[in-house]
This record gives sequence, C-alpha cells and structure tokens, in this order.
Amino acid sequence: MTTDNRVKIESLDQEGRGIAHADGKVIFIEGALTGEIVSYASYRRKPSFELAQMTTLHRAASIRVEPKCAHYGVCGGCSMQHLDARVQVAVKQRILEDSLERIGKVKPQTILPAIYGQAWGYRERARISAKYVIKKGKMLVGFHEKRSSFVADMQSCEILEPKIASLIMPLAELIEGLSIREKLPQIEVAVGENVSVLVLRVMAPPTEADEAALRAFADKHQVQFWLQSKGPETVVPFYPLDAPALSYSLPEFAVTMPFAPGEFTQVNSALNRVMISRAMRLLNPQKGERIVDFFCGLGNFTLPIARSGATVTGIEGSDALVKRAEQNAAYNNLSANTEFSARNLFVMDEALLVSLGKFDKWLIDPPRDGAMELVKAITPEIAPELIVYVSCNPATLARDTAELVLRGYVLKSAGVMNMFPQTSHVESIAVFAKAQPAC
Repeated sequence: MTTDNRVKIESLDQEGRGIAHADGKVIFIEGALTGEIVSYASYRRKPSFELAQMTTLHRAASIRVEPKCAHYGVCGGCSMQHLDARVQVAVKQRILEDSLERIGKVKPQTILPAIYGQAWGYRERARISAKYVIKKGKMLVGFHEKRSSFVADMQSCEILEPKIASLIMPLAELIEGLSIREKLPQIEVAVGENVSVLVLRVMAPPTEADEAALRAFADKHQVQFWLQSKGPETVVPFYPLDAPALSYSLPEFAVTMPFAPGEFTQVNSALNRVMISRAMRLLNPQKGERIVDFFCGLGNFTLPIARSGATVTGIEGSDALVKRAEQNAAYNNLSANTEFSARNLFVMDEALLVSLGKFDKWLIDPPRDGAMELVKAITPEIAPELIVYVSCNPATLARDTAELVLRGYVLKSAGVMNMFPQTSHVESIAVFAKAQPAC
C-alpha cells in the first residue's frame, strides 16, 4: 500500500470507482464518488494508472448514502451501496452512452427510459461459498471478500431474496455440524415461484446422520436440497423428492418456464418480466413474420415472441439448453410455431448464417463476450429489417454496434435495465434498423 494522498474525484468508471489524477497517473478509487475529496491507498500500481481504496472521506457528495448492509466494503457482492439507487441508474446510463460513443463511435437516436425495480432483496440466483475457518472457530457461509478468496464473515445479505438471506446463519450452523463440512465448499441458490432450491457441492458422500440433518433442515425451512458430487451433470435432487419443479412465469405472455437449478436464468425475475415486455414492444412481432432468437437459452424471449403468432427459431450453443427450450415450448403449447437448433454462434460465418435462411427480425441476447462473429456474418441478402440486441456488457455492445453500422444499420434507440442494483453490472437493450437509402 502507498501512503494516503488527497484528490478530488472527477467521475466514475464502469466499475463504479471514482476517477482522479495524481502524479501523471489515473487513479481508480473504490468507494469514492464524483465531486468528493478523498484520501486513498493504492493496492495495484501500473505505469499509467493505479487501483486504490478510499481511506478517508474529507468532503462527501450529496448523492452519497449510508450503505444498508453491515458487511458492505468487506463482502465483494456489491460495489454501489454508497450511491443513491436512482443515481446508480443514471450512472449506468452514462456508462452505456459513453461506451457507444467512445467505442462504437455512435449515438442512439433515442435514449430509452431506464428500467428499474426494487433495489433490495431481488437476487434469486447466487453461488455462495462455505468454509470452516479454524482461526475463527466457526463455519462461514457467504460471498467472497473483495479482491480475495476468503469467505466474508456475514450474518445477513440485503440483495439476496429475503428467505434465502435469512438462511445464511442457519446454513452455517447446519454445515458446521456435518461430517463433510470440509468437503462442502459451495451452495448454489435457485429460487422459483413454488420452491427454493439449495444445491450443495459435496466432494464426499454425506453420512446417514448428515442426510438426516439435511432432511430436518429442509422440512423446517421449506427448501429443497439437491446434491452435486462432480460436474454440472451430477446435480440431482436429494430431499424432498416430491417438491414442486423450479419455474418462473411471464403472465403478460401466458408463459411458464420450468428450469433446472444449474440452467441459466436471470437473477432478477421481476425485472426479467419488464425486460421481456420492453423487448417485445421494440421487436413488435407479427403473425406471419419469421424471427430468430440468437442465444435463446431456455426460450426466455423465444416463447413470448411465439405467443404473438410469429414463427420463431431459437438458436443456442448448448444441446442441453436446446432440449430444455423445446420442452418449454411444448409445455406452453407453442411447438407449432417454434423450432430450436444448437450451433456455436461464436464461430458463425456468412455461409452458416445464409444456411439458416432470411429472417424478418432478429433478437440477440449474448453473454458478456457479445456477438461479433454473428454480426460480421450479415450479408445484404439476409440482413433483417430490425435487430433488438439485449446486452450484459456495454463494451461489447458498443463494439458490435460499430460493426452493425458498417453493415448499414442505424442505432435507433438504447437504454439501461438495472438488473443488478447495488452492483456495477450494466444490462441494456438497443434497437437497430436498416438505414433508409437517401432520396
């Protein structure tokens, strides 16, 4: 660590860190906000920049608030609790716009109103670590500390779904009493509308006494335990075996989506509903249209599109997810106008894309790496009239936007969706339309 230095914060970066300049370097300071005067201590130094932690707040900004969580600053789960929730959304909108302008060299014609929901207790998916710490003489259950592999010593969590948050201490007590406490490093949480599932990563089989303790805990707290002995394919239900299946619903589209604990779903089901509603309004699917949903997953967007009467093709890289999407289409009586295909969308080229045929509209919802190979493969013959792009990384969205502009598209609109309040994660949606020829 360096000695303290006093600086004024000029702006915030994409991780929510304060940006200042000192001694010819850019200083990124965790915990500092725009306009504040702070002292800092650096934990990483490079020739042109330093990463630092705020040590003293000399003058606070009006947008600073008291963090709600007692463990904020130690636990690595959140990074923006010291910033007013409404301002968090504005910061993320600025990050999106800056990324589009700086990387994509483009501005959207329209800024979409931000989508946001409840700021606390929203997280229904999580991976929580468990570790018995000899020096503390107790079992810790929680997220990792910031910049550390250590498990945070936490008794509560303000962003986890309230029922799951209330189980942090009971779970620590349960696992501490198991014979396999040293062989149980992780708990994966999946909350559905009718059941809450806890997947225990067990690196040794539980004893009969362990199993009895797990059953008693499940009965008392109304959860279902699953066990995972090795890779994802080994995840199996343990108790109770007659629990309802995991699922979430999209009432606006009369869709119910069953899912397994290890399958990807959005962590924030309430905001997911709002996101899908906006995507459908922007896409405006019509009966008779042919639409493709790239990176379709379980069919989160595919099935609402299909409900409009359009014919929809969902494409995903995983055979297992394609099978699940097909099952979900059948479950919702939407098999007649849906089809699914497993393809590696990160190695897409023009020939492969042409082989899929021409679609009227595209919906793209890629992981953080974006969809560069896909958009680079667009040719005039198969270019759709409209593309709705859902992004979880403004940098790759901006990069892909530049490519789409080169291929004759106009960025009609873009806006953020605060899927992860209290964190720096930026989810956004953008709409591209074919440029109209000049008169």
